[in-house]
Amino acid sequence: MFERPQSGERAVLVHASPDGLPEESERDEFAELARSAGAVIAAELVSSRRKPEPRYFIGKGKLDELRKLIADNEAELVISSAALSPSQERNLEKELRCRVLDRAGLILDIFAQRARSFEGKLQVELAQLQHLSTRLVRGWTHLERQKGGIGLRGPGETQLETDRRLIGKRIRQLTERLDHVATRRTVNRRNRMRAEIPTVALVGYTNAGKSTLFNALTDAGVFVEDQLFATLDPTVRRLDLPEGERVVLADTVGFVRDLPHELIAAFRSTLQEAREADLILHLIDASDPNRWQRVRQVNAVLEQLDAGEVPQIRVYNKTDKLDRKPRSTDNREGEGRAVWISAITGEGLPLLKEAIARRLRQKTVHRFLHLDPAQGRHRAKLFEMGAVISEDILDEGGWTLELKMAEKDLRRFLKRENLADDQLVPVPVKKTAPAANE
Repeated sequence: MFERPQSGERAVLVHASPDGLPEESERDEFAELARSAGAVIAAELVSSRRKPEPRYFIGKGKLDELRKLIADNEAELVISSAALSPSQERNLEKELRCRVLDRAGLILDIFAQRARSFEGKLQVELAQLQHLSTRLVRGWTHLERQKGGIGLRGPGETQLETDRRLIGKRIRQLTERLDHVATRRTVNRRNRMRAEIPTVALVGYTNAGKSTLFNALTDAGVFVEDQLFATLDPTVRRLDLPEGERVVLADTVGFVRDLPHELIAAFRSTLQEAREADLILHLIDASDPNRWQRVRQVNAVLEQLDAGEVPQIRVYNKTDKLDRKPRSTDNREGEGRAVWISAITGEGLPLLKEAIARRLRQKTVHRFLHLDPAQGRHRAKLFEMGAVISEDILDEGGWTLELKMAEKDLRRFLKRENLADDQLVPVPVKKTAPAANE
């Protein structure tokens, strides 16, 4: 009988890739992920196959080499950088007699350790259960159906169905709770938009220095540590800009290469701050030799969140490591495009605040928008954005919405939803009524 082994801390890392040998930077990042989870790296194995072996992902020779590494180093855990199917994970555990984890499982474990807020814990548990639900197939032999005739048919299949039902029930409960949290976030976001307080979202690759910059700008006291995913829980604070302007700065979870889809789905409400933001500060580690690859990976996640069209300022951090002086550059419209700073020393922060202020100084428009009865989805979206001041229901069906929002956001909304400009009507300027004593 095969029982899944208990996980330990001494680990053998398997750098496996179907696209050739993994680059050194990818291996270093994967090792840092393992250390962030608390693993003690006992040994590492590099494997490359043009076509993964269906049963174990790695070939027979590498499997024998891996078995020897486990025995020589008394390892208790194997962590694969490649995504493993449920059957491959189970087959490796049965063959190696130790716990096997892939990259997605490793990141989920790190998130489980770091989540502190109620919402963060719910999101992590949901992601874990969604990941686990695909790995219930014959993970333990006592759950298998017994065959052989009358009196030998066991309840294994019933147990699997029970496990699936319990996990499905818990997933529904977590989803409902997170929906309530997301609703509260939407209400808060809508209130900020009605108060015309812009939102700036801070995004970037993990360990780029987001928490350090967030603390430097807002004195929030967010936990800072030189490790991947040091902070998970979203934080929102007020940021004062030059000339007395105010914005809301929202910190988000760090991105990483091949972020598991379960996490993107579970943290969608948190990352919604980036999607609905008026401006994104894309923090980049200027000292990272692979920074352009990191930039592409962050932008890819933003595209998945439908946040690819939100205006960005690229913030190049850690210039103190490069002996470069802070500076800023503008785009053709004279708006802040990129700023070079050092969050840990504070150099360049005034330039960054000025760039944010100039980028947010955009024209606010006040318009009526006519929507047909079939365009209820657009109406709901505008309410969600907090752009609706008032609403009239038309006798023939449809609505006339009074909108007040940034001109760029309105143009972006019309383009994204394929709405015609002739559906917009300017709001007439109201004349001030004369005083009673005049």
